[in-house]
Amino acid sequence: MTDYFDLIKQRESCRNYLDKQVEKEKLIACIEACRIAPSSCNGQPWKFIVVNNKELSIKVAKCLQDLGMNKFTDKCPSFIIVLEEKGDIKARIGGTIKNQDYSSIDIGIATAHLCLAATEQGLSTCIMGWFNEKKLKNLLDIAVSKRIRLVISIGYSADTKLRKKVRKSMDEILQFIE
Repeated sequence: MTDYFDLIKQRESCRNYLDKQVEKEKLIACIEACRIAPSSCNGQPWKFIVVNNKELSIKVAKCLQDLGMNKFTDKCPSFIIVLEEKGDIKARIGGTIKNQDYSSIDIGIATAHLCLAATEQGLSTCIMGWFNEKKLKNLLDIAVSKRIRLVISIGYSADTKLRKKVRKSMDEILQFIE
């Protein structure tokens, strides 16, 4: 088993995929990681649509490429579409009272679990918030009333080396009170 800190260092946004189909079992394991992720009041305000079909993946990719964005998705073999579902009533009331969007927070946590599960299995991912929601809903027959929050590309990276991570320094992000 991979050390957790090594695992998070290995996870990066992939923009260069091999032409290799992803095993269904690995995709299911990624969704299992989402299923067991924590959520506000255990509301689990999510649903995941997995596209693991070459012909359909090409069509999904086109829905992600408005205004020249996400061109790399043409080579991606699989996608996971993250839908927001109605959250737990207690979480929705609490969110209103506290002016917090708990569903978005919960979806972010589940997505992080998914991406780390993918990395643990030798897969690479890229989380995307740029897509043509209307076209994607039409393509995948998703109800107009549903909200697509994220699309995650998933597959085997064609790159053999990790890129250097450029992040803010600890001084910029940490205030430690003793």
